[in-house]
Parts: sequence; structure tokens; C-alpha cells
Amino acid sequence: MPIKNMFLSCLAAVTVWTAVTACSSKADNASEGGGSDTNQDKVTFTVFNGVAGSKDGNTNETTIGRMLEDQTGVNFKLEFLVGDLNTKIGTMIASNDYPDVIIPDAAFEDVMNAGAFIPLDDLIDQYGPNIKRIYGPVMDQMRAKDGKLYYLPISTQVGEFIPDPEADSAFWVQRRVLEEAGYPKVKTLDAYIKLIGDYAAKHKDEDLTGMVSLTDDWRFFTTSNPPMHLLGYPNDGNVTIDPITLEAKTYASSDATKRWLKTLSDLNANGLFDKASFVDNYDQYIAKLTSHKVLGFFDYRWQVQNALDVLKDAARKDPAMDAYNYFPLPITFDANTADAYIPAEASPVTNRGIGITVSANDPARIIQYFDNMLTEENQTLISWGIQGETYEVNDKGRFYRTEEQIAKIDGPFSDKFGFKYYGWNWPSYDVHSTLASGNAKGVGYQPEVFRMSLTEKDKAILDQYGVQTYTEMFAAPVSRPWYPAWGFAKERNSPEQIWETKKDEIARKYFPKMVLSSPDRFDTLWDSYRKELDKLNTAGYEKWTTEQAKRKAEAVTAK
Repeated sequence: MPIKNMFLSCLAAVTVWTAVTACSSKADNASEGGGSDTNQDKVTFTVFNGVAGSKDGNTNETTIGRMLEDQTGVNFKLEFLVGDLNTKIGTMIASNDYPDVIIPDAAFEDVMNAGAFIPLDDLIDQYGPNIKRIYGPVMDQMRAKDGKLYYLPISTQVGEFIPDPEADSAFWVQRRVLEEAGYPKVKTLDAYIKLIGDYAAKHKDEDLTGMVSLTDDWRFFTTSNPPMHLLGYPNDGNVTIDPITLEAKTYASSDATKRWLKTLSDLNANGLFDKASFVDNYDQYIAKLTSHKVLGFFDYRWQVQNALDVLKDAARKDPAMDAYNYFPLPITFDANTADAYIPAEASPVTNRGIGITVSANDPARIIQYFDNMLTEENQTLISWGIQGETYEVNDKGRFYRTEEQIAKIDGPFSDKFGFKYYGWNWPSYDVHSTLASGNAKGVGYQPEVFRMSLTEKDKAILDQYGVQTYTEMFAAPVSRPWYPAWGFAKERNSPEQIWETKKDEIARKYFPKMVLSSPDRFDTLWDSYRKELDKLNTAGYEKWTTEQAKRKAEAVTAK
């Protein structure tokens, strides 16, 4: 299940001291052991990205892509998912015909088990000095059972870990709801639901939706994950893991899940839950979040960033629109439970990444491109852009953006410049990283930029809660060296993969029934749901996950 840390953000950055392009010279690249032969003929490679939501296109149609093409001679034609991921990947596997590069996302294990990726070891040894520099400390954790490397994780931590000043995940609520209620401190799920219900009751003529959720395809976790967070755990997928014993426990059939679904059922009975949550696709969900009609929802910021950006851009142009912006809240079941919405440093995810396929005719050019991306100059270009155009450097070497630059870097600008295409899914420093100079890799993580990005309305609502950043609303992260458990790789048709598939099938069957049926049927439906789950080998799944957590924690602490 994707997360913010993976997930993370299109605003990223790396420090650099060059003047304008921050990454163009072959000599600079060579100084880091990388660089590409710009005298090579230009070539276009194909990439399939298993995540929907972006438009197909060529990287050289963006400013960043053209600059990287000038350095390497390489352009990528990007295709993003439309329709069902498993069907798309299944067709490729059946025909043994692949694009040059695949970012398979949730179909990672299927692609790996089909033998679609080539080993990268020799290519990295010959062409990947920057790949070794960045991924070297964690390479052993990335290897397949045969000891070879078949993919690169989307990102890895470099330098000091910098927390995100924004909320990573949360229960979100429209700001106008908090304002009308006098900016209360909302901690529990009951208080959150009451807050939304009270506002909706006072504004019946506005046709408001109390809460909406998302169940589209692999994003079903948006509806099934909240019980784990409400119990005070981070996103470890299908389990909660005890930070002391590292014992994993599933929660699909727990009292926590029952309480969460009963809450949605009651909301629905009161006309406050969007019934279409169980049929809407992702685009429809995002459109509803920007419609001004939805009062609240749970989600990970990376998944709703586009909606939040649209709302924030509108508020910059018209401060009155800030009322429809969302504010993150650290909701748990009980007031005395510490939340865990803000993740600590994550270990490498071993079931997501980018790989070169057996259909690629020139893997060396591709790995050289990836390696060239990992120079600090190019990481700066990809994240911060061009000095004097999209960022500045003060006399102390600190990166920042002017008000004018912040204002112009909206969605359309990011698309054209390439921030969106290159903000995720490529080999990269993790967004929480720093360089030796101390600048943040993530643009929004740089204190100077974060403060500049705040509108007067942002500052006012933060002042109401006595904090300077959104993260301060949440509990400090706790070190969890195995995190995230959803990133443990599973073999195709293994008992643990079969358990997850069947568990999801059962949830998809019963969740809509429990939420949308008459409340007096809830207990009966819950019992039926539990009986089906009881047929699964949950003890085996928990045992396997516990073993993986302990193995991962040992590897991380030993590095």
C-alpha cells in the first residue's frame, strides 16, 4: 500500500552551488563519478507507470526533461495507467512484450515473478557510481533471493532526516468547519464526527457531504487502513506491529475495524456519508474534494496532493476560498492514545521500484540516465529547478523561493517545467534528505520555503492552535526500524500473498454492505464478514510478517 514516505511529494530538493542550470556540465557530473556521453545519438525509451492520474507525454516536452536530454541524449515516452493495473500488467506478461522501463507499483511482485526485469548488477558496476553512492548502504536489502538486483527503489534517505512540516496523513476537515466551531482541539473520532455533523446540521441548504472515502482499485486501503491509525499505529499495511516485541497482528477482523465501519454506517444512516465512495474512481474522488461540498475525509497527503494544491491555488487568488481548504487532524479512537501519523525514517521498500525490462534494447543508456539523475546537481534541478527562475540562494548558501516564484509554481507551471513528471517514481534522494550544506532536498521541507508558502490565512489558523507547522499538531514520530511493513516483498502465489488477496476480496464484498445497509443489519453482516475471514490462515500471515519485521529491523540497525 502506497504511503507518503513513498509516497511522498513533488516538492523536493538538493543543495548546489552552481549558477543557473545547477546541473548542466559534463565536468560537474564527472566529478561525482557519473556523467553521460552527450555525443551519443538521441534515443527515446518507453516507460509504463502503474499509477494513474497523470497525462501521457514525453519527458523532453518539459524544461527538466529537455535539460536531461541535452546531457544524455535520452528522452522517455511516458504512459500512465488507465483502467485496471492487473489487467494491463497481465497482458504484458502473457505476450512477453514490455516497454523498456516499468514502474509496476502494486503489481511489482507479478512483474518480478514473470522475469520481466533484467539484473542490474553489472550495469551498475560499469555505469552507476552515483547509484552506488546513494543506494550502496541498503543494496543488500534490495536483492532478490538469487542475490541479484532487479530494480531501484523510488527513493532512499541521504544525509540528515528532515521531518515534513506538512501532515503526512490525517483526518482532514474543511477550515470553515473549525472556524465556526471556534477552533476546538479535536482528538477523537467521536469528536471529529460530531464536529462535521454539527456543521452540516446548521447548513442543510448547502447540500453538503459529511465524509467521503476512496475504494478505487488498489486504493481501497484508503477505506480499510483507518482502524490502524485510530489505534495509534503508522501505516504498516495489513498489520499493527508492537514496537517492543515486533509482533505483527492483523486488524481486519478487530474491534477497531468494527468500530470504524459502524461509524461510517451511522454517518450513512444520517445522510452524511457519500454512498458513491464504493463506486467512484480516483478522478471522481479528487473532483469531489475540490467541489467545496465535502466536509471531511481520511487520506494520505501524497494521494490528495493534487486536490490540496487546487484548493490552495484558489485561496491564494481569493482569500475567501480558504474556507474550503482542508486542515489535518491527528484523530485516534481515544484521547489518551498517542497518534502515529507522522512517520520516522523509513527503511527501503522492497516491493516497489523502477526496473529495466527484458524488452529494452539498450539498458546501458537507461542506467546511465538513472545514474546521471542522481548527481546532486540534477537532484537540485529536478526538485528546485533553475536558480534565478524557480529558486534563489542567499549569502549563507540557503535555498529559498521568493513570493513571486511561489505564486507562479502552480499546477500548470509544474506540468510544463517537469516538476510533476520528475517529482516521483524515478531513482531519487528521499524527500526527507539533506545535502552536506544542510539544505533540504524537499523544497517544502526547507523552513524558509515553508514559511514563505504560508498564506495569511494559513498563519492565522496555525496561530489558533499555537503551532508554527502542521506537523506540530501531531505526536513526534517513534523509531520503527522495520517500517513500513507493507513494503515487505511477497512471492507470487505465496501463502502471504494469497491471504492478502482473499482478505481484500472479502473486504470489498462486505464493506459496502455494512456501511450502506440499514444500521440494524450491521451486526449480522459483521458476523458474516468475520466468519469468512476466520477461514483464512491469519496466524500464518502474522507469523510471516513478524519474521520479516524482525529480519528487517536487524538489517537496518546493523547497517
